Amino acid sequence: QVQPVESGGGLVQAGGSLRLACTAPGRSLNEVVVGWFRQAPGKERQFVGAVSWGGGIKYYADSVKGRFTISKDNAENAVFLQMNNLKAEDTAVYFCAVDKNKRRTYIEAAYYRRSTYASWGQGTQVTVSS
Repeated sequence: QVQPVESGGGLVQAGGSLRLACTAPGRSLNEVVVGWFRQAPGKERQFVGAVSWGGGIKYYADSVKGRFTISKDNAENAVFLQMNNLKAEDTAVYFCAVDKNKRRTYIEAAYYRRSTYASWGQGTQVTVSS
């Protein structure tokens, strides 16, 4: 099974920005729900944001609303997570998660569930210094 791959992580000072990318060879990301999750050391993996298969519906965790933006680039078959005004508490390994079901409509709650996503990347480290 083809798994998504995250890129774009790195070191940044508080207040700075990073853009993470998710790619998934063999999968059309413009036809599936894509989610972003993050996990800090010693903590549970938590929801960051998600986008519907068509890109028209987006959900974000309260902790990142107004700062993070998810977008789909169909030409590149990629999903991006633009992270602005980063805070120290954003430090974590960020994971891209992809639903195996094409053009699936879900209730909002499903976007937040890890079980919705069949494929997970290995993660990319984001470290925010303060």
